[in-house]
Amino acid sequence: MARTFEELVAEAETVPVDGWDFSWLDGRATEQRPSWGYQRTMGEHLARASAALDIQTGGGEVLAGVPKLPALMVATESWPPNVAKATELLHPRGAVVVADPDEPPLPFADAAFDLVTSRHPATVWWTEIARVLRPGGTYLAQHVGPASVFELVEYFLGPQPEEIRRRRHPDDERREAEAAGLQVLDLRLESLRTEFFDIGAVIYFLRKVIWMVPGFTVDRYRDRLRELDERIRAEGPFVAHSTRFLIEARKPA
Repeated sequence: MARTFEELVAEAETVPVDGWDFSWLDGRATEQRPSWGYQRTMGEHLARASAALDIQTGGGEVLAGVPKLPALMVATESWPPNVAKATELLHPRGAVVVADPDEPPLPFADAAFDLVTSRHPATVWWTEIARVLRPGGTYLAQHVGPASVFELVEYFLGPQPEEIRRRRHPDDERREAEAAGLQVLDLRLESLRTEFFDIGAVIYFLRKVIWMVPGFTVDRYRDRLRELDERIRAEGPFVAHSTRFLIEARKPA
């Protein structure tokens, strides 16, 4: 590794982090992908839908990569830079992007969609999902699971209590979905190896995924970053494990 700590920090601290495209990390970090192939599975469901909603679409990158969209395709997003990026990507595909604050209610009528999708939603409002689904409609999503990348989180924040580690547990999501009147058809959880090859990759990741280490800044954590840089140089990639689960739920007809 020829570049110094300060050079890597300066680069990672200034690179744009809008959108949900992680291609800047190519060659600098890797993350194992879930076995179910969410974008492919999502595409298969969208090809059969007549009206679909993608919640918290980010920059629209995942939805834009689907081969066929239904006749009516709507996406929501709360962060203004992502709204603009998603509109640029999805408008040519005939999809409408709605700026939504990610708080109930969703700005749609009851039973408006036969399919609702989401990839890595920050919050899940199950009663709203159930409300906007038509009878017989489906919710298909890939959620971030419990204690995801917590090796990195706890490196900066220290050991987290069990109630924090358990957040986003699929068993809890199943109960909440069922409480909203949905039938869970499929629920699969996987732990996936993630590697960071330099300190710039760590900084970029924490700047982009802001809820991992709330209030993260280079200045605030410079000493810990320098220690981690030395560790990566001496021992190789920093290894963590992300958790993901696929959930498919249906609204009874």
